[in-house]
Amino acid sequence: MEHLRFAAVPLLPLTFLLCVGMLLFLQSAQSRPISVPEVPAYHALDVASSLRETDTAAGVAEYKRETKPRRSPWSVEVVHRDALLLKNAANSTASYERRLKEKLRREAVRVRGLERQIERTLTLNKDPANRYENVAEVDADFGGEVVSGMEQGSGEYFTRIGVGTPTREQYMVLDTGSDVAWIQCEPCRECYSQADPIFNPSYSASFSTVGCDSAVCSQLDAYDCHSGGCLYEASYGDGSYSTGSFATETLTFGTTSVANVAIGCGHKNVGLFIGAAGLLGLGAGALSFPNQIGTQTGHTFSYCLVDRESDSSGPLQFGPESVPVGSIFTPLEKNPHLPTFYYLSVAAISVGGAILDSIPPEVFRIDETSGHGGFIIDSGTVVTRLVTSAYDAVRDAFVAGTGKLPRTDAVSIFDTCYDLSGLQFVSVPTVGFHFSNGASLILPAKNYLIPMDTVGTFCFAFAPAASSVSIMGNTQQQHIRVSFDSANSLVGFAFDQC
Repeated sequence: MEHLRFAAVPLLPLTFLLCVGMLLFLQSAQSRPISVPEVPAYHALDVASSLRETDTAAGVAEYKRETKPRRSPWSVEVVHRDALLLKNAANSTASYERRLKEKLRREAVRVRGLERQIERTLTLNKDPANRYENVAEVDADFGGEVVSGMEQGSGEYFTRIGVGTPTREQYMVLDTGSDVAWIQCEPCRECYSQADPIFNPSYSASFSTVGCDSAVCSQLDAYDCHSGGCLYEASYGDGSYSTGSFATETLTFGTTSVANVAIGCGHKNVGLFIGAAGLLGLGAGALSFPNQIGTQTGHTFSYCLVDRESDSSGPLQFGPESVPVGSIFTPLEKNPHLPTFYYLSVAAISVGGAILDSIPPEVFRIDETSGHGGFIIDSGTVVTRLVTSAYDAVRDAFVAGTGKLPRTDAVSIFDTCYDLSGLQFVSVPTVGFHFSNGASLILPAKNYLIPMDTVGTFCFAFAPAASSVSIMGNTQQQHIRVSFDSANSLVGFAFDQC
């Protein structure tokens, strides 16, 4: 860029010109193509190593949290659901192919659920008077009839935290796509099977119900009153739901206990992965756990998601020390219509080191008027979904760069698959996300070309979205430390920090 010269220009015009120059720079940064001269064109995929991981049977060893060193007083461990050895778990001895099939079924349900949730919220925003029309009977029956999510088995990643005083440890589903934390509670009108005894609030000295006229009750998306107490309803697009009393309780993470956390005490619960006691909402909304403890942790947290077939664990950590030095930072976008979700400022995608000019930057932008569009990062979605035009461009470029690899039939939601049986290593085009501030995230090859079976069928792990919203899934996030700094509206990515 040429340097501007301001010799012999009075002070006021100088200030004016500097402001105009900065505005022009910001505008051009948003509209012009991004160059990525240092992005490698190809990655090596270790086919043999990926296939060895598929031979590891799920549930061979029980996940033991104490085998991992504590990272900080605000740290707990995260494990994939397939690594848990849970009583009566149907997938404990299932083959890799069966577990993958079930995972992709959950994926499809999750994505449809998110899309329905987004559309429903945007519709209600247009007509706020109808926001609570479906909770009129929560007083009498703790929620209406919802299609059971038990068969879908929501939730991909879990952690174990302490609940109450004295503390009782419980497995919890982690979800960056929701805000309200809740656990199953006695007395149960309807509860699913879980690994630990169901929490009984009468045994906890720190449990306290929330009044219906409290500010925290009014922050719920769906609530009602019963005998002066606040009732909540948390429903999910996959058919899972929880309804019951809204309360405050002490939660324990590692060696740190946090008092007066607003959580749901679910007396009627359907769905979620059999074994988990409830859900820990890590979303961007006011009632999410990170925001409730934000004054103590600087509104920062991070996680690292382990491999799909790993029986190891990664960290979920809160506080400024959770953000690794050397992280790649990019702005978090805000969608006032949908405050729960974390939106990435994706401006371009590259394949084989080249920016795809056929994908205009506005494809991933949030429509400020309607709230549609944008690019969400989500812990519960399995594979990245791109709006159809962007997906087609990415897939076509990847296919063009893998012309020498033998193709095979489509598998499930994946239309681009290869027969890599008998091969040790293959070269595949790099895939990268490029953000509005010029930062780039170049994915490891194993995060986008994944095995479908134990013999060598691999597929390109992206899929088209059925709506205007794109989603970065957890397959693309694996073994990357993902940090959220809500105070500064930043998201960070760091390799080799798990």
